[in-house]
Amino acid sequence: MSKVASGKIKKSSAKILDEFNASVMFDKELYLEDIEGSIAHVKMLLKQGIIDENAKTNIISGLNKIQKEIETDEYIFDIKDEDIHMSIENRLTTLIGDDAKRMHTARSRNDQVALDFRLFVLRKNAEIAQLLFGLEKVLLEIEKEHTDTLLPGMTHLQHAQPINFSYHLLAYSSMFKRDIQRFENSMKRNSISPIGCAALAGTPYQTDREYEAKLLGFSSVSINCLDTVSDRDFALEMLFNISVLVMHISRLSEEIILWSSSEFGFVELSDEYSTSSSIMPQKKNPDVPELLRGKTGRVYGNLISLLTVMKGLPLAYNKDMQEDKEGVFDSVKTACISIKILTEALKTMSIKKEAMLDATKKGHLSATDLADYLTSKCGYTFRDAYKLTGEIVGYADDKGKDMSELNLQELKKFEPKIKEDVIDILKLYNSMNARDSQGGTSVNSTKKQIEYFEEWLDKRG
Repeated sequence: MSKVASGKIKKSSAKILDEFNASVMFDKELYLEDIEGSIAHVKMLLKQGIIDENAKTNIISGLNKIQKEIETDEYIFDIKDEDIHMSIENRLTTLIGDDAKRMHTARSRNDQVALDFRLFVLRKNAEIAQLLFGLEKVLLEIEKEHTDTLLPGMTHLQHAQPINFSYHLLAYSSMFKRDIQRFENSMKRNSISPIGCAALAGTPYQTDREYEAKLLGFSSVSINCLDTVSDRDFALEMLFNISVLVMHISRLSEEIILWSSSEFGFVELSDEYSTSSSIMPQKKNPDVPELLRGKTGRVYGNLISLLTVMKGLPLAYNKDMQEDKEGVFDSVKTACISIKILTEALKTMSIKKEAMLDATKKGHLSATDLADYLTSKCGYTFRDAYKLTGEIVGYADDKGKDMSELNLQELKKFEPKIKEDVIDILKLYNSMNARDSQGGTSVNSTKKQIEYFEEWLDKRG
C-alpha cells in the first residue's frame, strides 16, 4: 500500500521518496493488463456474492472510461499515485465514488502486479514469436533461390568446404526455429494465474480463482501463494529467451557485416538500410547490422540485472522486485524492433553470386574429397591420405592454383593410382553435392530442409 493510505504511517512521503519509490512512470505500460485483471476480478466478486451487480457495473464502466482516457492521451499520470494500480484505482474513485474501493477486495497489490506483469510477458512472448515467423518466411524465400549458389563454408573463419548459400542461411532458420519454440514453450509453462493469492497467504474470502483465471485466458492457477507473489521466473525466462534470440541475430549481423565488406563482397545492403560516412563520400556503412550486434549488450545486461535482484530475496514479496519491469520492457522493445528491421534489411539485400563463387576457388575446399578418394579408391588409410593431400595442397599453392584446378598429370605425380574420375570429384559444385547425407549441404539435402521449414511454418499458420 502507499504510505498515505496506511494506518501505520502518519506522515506523507518526502518528495524525494515519491520520486525514488514510485514506479507509475514506467509501469503505466501495464495499464491494459491492470484494467483487464480488475474487470475479471470484479466479475468473480459478483459471481461469489462478494459485491453486487450495481457495483460491478459501475466499476467496469469506469475502467472502460479510464482505458479510453489513457489511449487518447487524456489521462494524467501522477507520481504521487506510486504505481499503475493505485493510479487507476484513484482515478476510478474520482469517477464513480465508493464503489471503486470495492474493486480491491480479496486481492493485494502483490498478486495484482504479478498478474499484470505475467499477462504482459505472455502476450509479448506471442508477439515476438509471431515476428519471428515473419523473419523465417523471408529467410525461406531467399533460401529457395540459392540452393545452387556456391559459397565457402568456414570453420575458424577459414575456408573449409564448399556449401551453398541456402544451406548457410538454413542454419539461421534452425536457430530462429529454436527461438520460436522457446517462446512458445514459455507461454505454455507460464500460463498460470497468480490472482487470488493476495499478499502472500491467500484470502479468507470465498473466491473462485479458477473462474477468474479462465476469464483471463490462463490454463491454470498457481499452487502455492507464497511462491506465486514473489515468482519472477516467467520474466527471467523471457529475458533469457530474448538474450538467446539477440545472440542469434548478432551472429547473422556479424556475417552480413563481413559479407558486405570489400574483402568479401558477397552481399550489398540496400540504401534504405545503410548509412554514409560524414567525411568519406565513397563509403556505405552497414550500420543496421552493427546496431543489431550492439543491442546484444543491453539485453544481456537486463537478464543479469534481474537475476541479481532476485538472488537474495527472502519470501515473499520485497520492494526490490519493483526493479523487475524496466529491463523486461526494454528487452521486449529491443527484440521487436530488431526482428522487424532485420526482416526488412534481408528483404532488400542483394546477393552477389559471382563473388561467392570466386571465393570458393580459394583455400582448396575440395581437399577433403581428395583425401576420401585416396582412402576409398587407392587403398590409403585416411591419415596417410590426409598427409599426401597436404603435400598436394602445398604443390597447388606453389603453382598459384586451387586444388580443383589441378589436372590429372599433376595429381598422378603424387600417386599413380589416381584415375581420371578424380577430376569430377574435385570440382567444387560436385564436392558440395557429394555431401548428400541427412542435414548435409547438397542441393538435394538443402531442398529437403527447405521443405521441412515450409511444412513447419504452414502447420503454425
